[in-house]
Amino acid sequence: MAGRRKSDLLGLLFWVLLTFSVAFISSQFEPGPWYGTIAKPSWTPPGWVFGPVWSLLYLSMSISAWLVWRHRAQKPVILALGFYVVQLIVNGLWSWLFFGRQIIGAALIDLLSLVLLVAVTLALFFRIDRKAGVLLTPYLLWICFAAALNLQIWRLN
Repeated sequence: MAGRRKSDLLGLLFWVLLTFSVAFISSQFEPGPWYGTIAKPSWTPPGWVFGPVWSLLYLSMSISAWLVWRHRAQKPVILALGFYVVQLIVNGLWSWLFFGRQIIGAALIDLLSLVLLVAVTLALFFRIDRKAGVLLTPYLLWICFAAALNLQIWRLN
């Protein structure tokens, strides 16, 4: 039993570190002065909202992946976690495209791809562990909102 608990803790640590590594890399591309000059819809959240929201989302994403990883003896886990890792990469790419390179259209395509990848990941997670699916749901909802916001920013600029 102690070996299982240690393995579970190491697994949790791995998924938290992996997920928050993407968060750290993404945070290197800040809005900067450019973001203040572009047109945004009136329903754009204030800047201070993003840090706490993303921190909670990254934590729930980490726990969600860990819950699926705990079922690693099942073959669908590899596919589900593969989608999770791919969506993490696409997630991190958005900040570089939008804030780093200031390419709103490419960032929108990235975000729409992310919505699709997370939807598939969510469906796969639900099949393996219901709690994992529930924990990933707010992330899908947030990036759908972000996609709608990014679309409006693209249209306005």
